[in-house]
Amino acid sequence: MAHPPGKTAGAVAYLRARIASGEWTVNARIPAEAELLSRIGVGKSTLREAIQALVQSGMLEPVRGVGTFVRSQTPVDGAVAAQIADRPFAEVLGLRRALEIEAARQAALRRTPDQVAALRSLLSDASNPGAEHTLPAEHAQGPGSFHQLLFEAAGNALARDLYAAVLAAIRTKRSAGDDAPARAHDHAAIAEAVASGDPARAAVLMARHVDRDIVAERAGDA
Repeated sequence: MAHPPGKTAGAVAYLRARIASGEWTVNARIPAEAELLSRIGVGKSTLREAIQALVQSGMLEPVRGVGTFVRSQTPVDGAVAAQIADRPFAEVLGLRRALEIEAARQAALRRTPDQVAALRSLLSDASNPGAEHTLPAEHAQGPGSFHQLLFEAAGNALARDLYAAVLAAIRTKRSAGDDAPARAHDHAAIAEAVASGDPARAAVLMARHVDRDIVAERAGDA
């Protein structure tokens, strides 16, 4: 039986606020059900309806036997995501490449000191639950928190939202393994180019990085 809209809406609002504020970062696992029930003060069915609503919006993704992960800070436009998902995978990856390179270039021009600090913290703070190196390997594959922060630093909300739809399409494809050391090296170099305000270098480094990822994703889709 469905629960009163008010209770479910309240639970959805609570979850969305934690994600939108950055308390739960992209690719981070949200708290376990028991903890959320205690925090929000609703029943299991209401909480599960709220989580499912955010799954349908592309903000959360459940992983069986592991937990539920944040995948986007903003709701993904369902119509746009469906249209992208219907395109050949090579085209989806090409769009991803273009968006990420431009995001790196724009981030180097527009980043704030706080955004630079956030990028560095994400890559180096092992106590940060959203840090990419703290994620299980099977859930750190593909673009994650680092790229989300770059899009925020770039200051283009339309590109950020389109990128979220691209990632939703990519996640429907089989992934090839993850090369964590190479990814960490790439991200550190991109972060420093952004921090130093060098848009050309940031774009070149991102192009090399995303090209390596795309080769792996194409192999996984084969």
